[in-house]
Order: sequence, then C-alpha cells, then structure tokens
Amino acid sequence: MIAIEKDRALAEKLRSQVSGVGCQVVTGDALELDWHAAHSRHQTPDTRHRLKIVGNIPYYITSPLIDKALTPPLPERIVFLVQDEVADRIAARPGGKTYGALSVGVQAVATVEKLFTVAPGSFRPPPKVRGALIRLTPLAQPLVMDVEVAPLRAFVTACFSKRRKQLKNAVPGLAEGELQEMGFDPTIRPERLPAEAFVRLLRRSRQL
Repeated sequence: MIAIEKDRALAEKLRSQVSGVGCQVVTGDALELDWHAAHSRHQTPDTRHRLKIVGNIPYYITSPLIDKALTPPLPERIVFLVQDEVADRIAARPGGKTYGALSVGVQAVATVEKLFTVAPGSFRPPPKVRGALIRLTPLAQPLVMDVEVAPLRAFVTACFSKRRKQLKNAVPGLAEGELQEMGFDPTIRPERLPAEAFVRLLRRSRQL
C-alpha cells in the first residue's frame, strides 16, 4: 500500500503509525504525483499487481482526481469517497437532471457503482454535506481509445455548456444535416444522449 499525504506533519505521523505493516507513506500532492511511477517504484517481486486507487479525497478536487485516475494506463479499480450529489452525477443515466459531462466522461471508460452514503457525523470535524462511496471499474473495452479520453472530456463539456439548447445548437463542429445523416434528432437536448452517442459525435466532428 502506498499512502499519499500532502501535509508533511500528518505524513510523518502516519509514517510512524504504519511502520512495519507494508505501507509506504509518500509526502506529496496527489494531483501532481505520478501514481504509476510511485506504484512501480514501491513494488517487490512478491507484490506485483495492477494498481488500485482508493481515497477519501478532498471534495473540492473530486473532478480533477477522477480525471487523473481515469487517464490511461487505467488502474484495476478506483474507490473514492465523494460528495453525495457528485456521486449521483457520476452515476446518472441519460435524461436525468444530474446527467452531464462528468457522467459521460466517466461512463465512457468505466462502470460506476454508488455503494453507500456516509453521514457527516462519521468525520471529525463533520463536513456540511453527506458523502458517498463510489467504485469505478474500467471497462474491458472502453468506448474511447486512449488518445480520445481528453478530447472527449473537452467535447462533452462544450456540449453541456449549452445544456438547454437543442443538439443542433449544442454540438460543436457539426451541422444539422450531419446530425440527421448520423441518425440523431437535431431538436433533442444533449442530456438525452448516452455516452456512446457522444463518442460517435466526437469522432464525426474530428472526421475520425
């Protein structure tokens, strides 16, 4: 196990507490640290396995941490404690009010399970919001290639920035006729489309 802690004093305290139990404590910023390099560096011949990422993460950097965790090469599993409403957004299905760019970006590469909620009183000091544990399992065959992961995120973010507009006015780079040619109703809103539809639109917009 490799634990990442940004606060030097907390990292040192944790290091003394886990000494001798097979846990390496790394002092650093989880957003900047190369997780795969740290994983490879601390492995031994007897403990080689695929990377699993588990964290009770700061709620305000949930999206960038999820983006980083789902950047290829993908880990075997990701388990994060996040804000309850964010967990709902990640797991949302097409057509719902919480379905958006975050939902599509994650579901294009992983299955999403919202496991259970955690009350504020479980923490000290208690946060002002309820938490939820989510499990992300990368798909055996992701909907996008490695080089498409970042472009898809940018593309769906652009589409959902015009959430209340019809598809013909929300999808960058595609005209109404092209949408019809692909079998899409130009008058529906982006929130009605599943992740695989956005992948098709991305590839058409980039002429892939």
